[in-house]
Amino acid sequence: MTMDPAHGTIGGEETDQRDVQKNNFADLGDNSQPHQEPRRVNNDPRARPQKGNQPRRDRRDVHGWVVLDKPIGMTSTQAVAVLKRLFNAKRAGHAGTLDPLASGGLPIALGEATKTVPFVMDGRKRYQFTVCWGEERDTDDIEGRVTATSDQRPTREAILALLPRFTGVIEQVPPRYSAIKVQGERAYDLARDGEVVELAPRPVEIHHLTLVDQPDSDRAVFEAECGKGTYVRALARDMGRILGTYGHICALRRTLVGPFDENDMIPLDQLEALCDRAASGEGSLADALMPVETALDDIPALAVTRADAARLHRGQAVLLRGRDAPTSSGTVYVTVAGRLLALAEVGNGEIIPKRVFNLTGLTASSGRNERN
Repeated sequence: MTMDPAHGTIGGEETDQRDVQKNNFADLGDNSQPHQEPRRVNNDPRARPQKGNQPRRDRRDVHGWVVLDKPIGMTSTQAVAVLKRLFNAKRAGHAGTLDPLASGGLPIALGEATKTVPFVMDGRKRYQFTVCWGEERDTDDIEGRVTATSDQRPTREAILALLPRFTGVIEQVPPRYSAIKVQGERAYDLARDGEVVELAPRPVEIHHLTLVDQPDSDRAVFEAECGKGTYVRALARDMGRILGTYGHICALRRTLVGPFDENDMIPLDQLEALCDRAASGEGSLADALMPVETALDDIPALAVTRADAARLHRGQAVLLRGRDAPTSSGTVYVTVAGRLLALAEVGNGEIIPKRVFNLTGLTASSGRNERN
């Protein structure tokens, strides 16, 4: 687990929708759970297509983010499908895969929020993960085949002394079972076919790595905050080797994805309950949505007049004028009357629209416009 989650990227950036078929702890780091929870979601009729001649509801426009606290046993693809059905939404996608055996934050974009997915994917990720010492596995997680064993176990002092070596910008060799492409093929596909996959090291950034707990000599719990492309599985593998033993990920939980943290997560059963209340007229699914612009927290906002907004909405550039015109350049998100209008580039004295938003339909309720 991207600490990611599907295929072990600490952020899941290196994975795609096919990764979920691997069903491993690739990034068991996303929300470390030392035991496997029951896969109740797969038994939920909402989690799979219905048979029979049931009428199909017309999809509707729904715009916003839902940060699902994904349970163990559910694939990221299933999670997107479930939410798409709950909201009866036309479009949905996620911002960073989480393997079935990982839990934690899975940001799901609905409607126009899908245009902001890259900004979440490029953000920092935080994982809590458990490393089991004494075994190295071919997938670097709990579901792989054991390839080496050791009776040695690291002391707390040895682990603490090692952590600085894995902090900052480091060179990391991705796991053989990863979604990285080798001559047009996914590395994990080649590895499954028995081919020897040699992946080149690449720089990744780990902002911090701490030892959270050491419940016994066989296990250690860590927290890592890292940048795009970091593999938590590789982190466990490399630490084990340097400590004179072996290691693999045996639990993973993701607690931060870009601007979304644990305070933003909502469990599936709560979403289903909200859906049931909304169907009976006792609430609104808008209460579960976070605004599209939540994904743009690190980008400056620029307010424009209604006249300028009309030009930008047509895809036309707008000249910057007046003493209140911004002096900086780069990407901004543009608002009109407090409402998100477009992603744009500011430079050479003008605003150039790049992505225009059409937020007609169901959006976040006013109460979700302010972050807790």
